Amino acid sequence: MMSLSSAPRSLRPSQACPSPGPPAASLVVELNVGGELYTTTVGTLRKLPGSKLAEMFSSSTKACTDAEGRLFIDRPGTYFGPILDYLRSERLPTHHILEVYREAQFYEIKPLVKLLEDMPQIFGEQVARKQFLLRVPGYSENLELMVHLARAEAVAARSSAVLVCAVRSEEDAALCADALRILEGEKRSVVKFGPWKAAPQVKDLLDCVKMDIEARGYQVYYEQYSGRTLRAKYLNYFYTFIFSWW
Repeated sequence: MMSLSSAPRSLRPSQACPSPGPPAASLVVELNVGGELYTTTVGTLRKLPGSKLAEMFSSSTKACTDAEGRLFIDRPGTYFGPILDYLRSERLPTHHILEVYREAQFYEIKPLVKLLEDMPQIFGEQVARKQFLLRVPGYSENLELMVHLARAEAVAARSSAVLVCAVRSEEDAALCADALRILEGEKRSVVKFGPWKAAPQVKDLLDCVKMDIEARGYQVYYEQYSGRTLRAKYLNYFYTFIFSWW
């Protein structure tokens, strides 16, 4: 939280607020946002009352400055520029949409958050993909289990494999029950996804799993399971996820 009742050391004397109390909207300030330097005015930062930025630069909050006296915000500086661009001219970002969206949420720039949510990148993630995954029972827990199994097999190995069963409907789940019993008898660990009530197919689910595991920093790909113990009619439901460690 920051107070602008006195000018930062980095401002020239001519830029300083001449009297105590709330700073003038035209006061020029230098910001250090996560190591990135920006110059703007108090009026720009206070443009949206109720936002976290407006609160940060109110006269009643305490300043946090860097070694040079610049006002400091401990957030990623790379994506603060698009936030300022929006406050200055209502210009929307064209790159790094998801990252700017997260920063807009943090700074509580509500009009920008809403506009970004209507953009294809955010709409597709928030409304389409995430809403689908909410209809897949135990999705997040299954991701955790996959990572746990992969790491357990990683000792002195270049890669490890996790077997996944993906069934879209109750009929598919019933059909795969015998196959799961066979694999259980072989002491094979299987992570089962589904069934789910949504339009996406098995491949869509597998692509989501791959995407979300890669988002955690792992290298992974999947292929259809080719174990000899299962009959051909089961193979379309079983896939091997390969985690590469080096």
